Amino acid sequence: MKSLIAHARSFAAHIADSERAESFRALQAGQSPEALFITCSDSRVVPSLITGARPGELFELRTAGNIVPEYGGGHPMGETATIEYAVRVLGVRDIVVCGHSHCGAISALVQGDDLSAAPAVRDWLATQAAGASVGADLADEVQRHAVAQLDRLRTYPCVRERIEEGLLSLHAWYYEVHTGAVRAYRPGGGSRTFGPL
Repeated sequence: MKSLIAHARSFAAHIADSERAESFRALQAGQSPEALFITCSDSRVVPSLITGARPGELFELRTAGNIVPEYGGGHPMGETATIEYAVRVLGVRDIVVCGHSHCGAISALVQGDDLSAAPAVRDWLATQAAGASVGADLADEVQRHAVAQLDRLRTYPCVRERIEEGLLSLHAWYYEVHTGAVRAYRPGGGSRTFGPL
């Protein structure tokens, strides 16, 4: 934690002395992200590092297992609010759902792990990520899961409307944490057809 605090203390001075100072000052006028990037909370997955995005270019939603919750449910959810804000207020043109190798959430489902010591995690996965096949190949399941989240997104009224208007595109990616490789879902080739970007 000490190194993180030290960096935070010196960050403003570092920016002020860099070529990026003007681009950071421009951020006070607001944000105009190109995409909503939905990915796992896993600390090994860093969207701006993967995409090269600068501040203001990605709107991010991070959940255990990069899960897009079911729309509705009778009570407000932060994930739903984030998606709606990105689409309706910020007008993002693309949504990326990015699964990753070595995903603990999907691995727990595939391996049938006992999550009784983490009841919130257990219940989140049981209600929002049902359908993983116990004993299946983890990479295949993570990719299938990412594609399933695109189907969930299509049930959101704001997403459905923008897609129908031709103003929004959905993408599923698979990131390998140990190589840095990113693959993209190719519709039409089966639910687990991922290839190079």
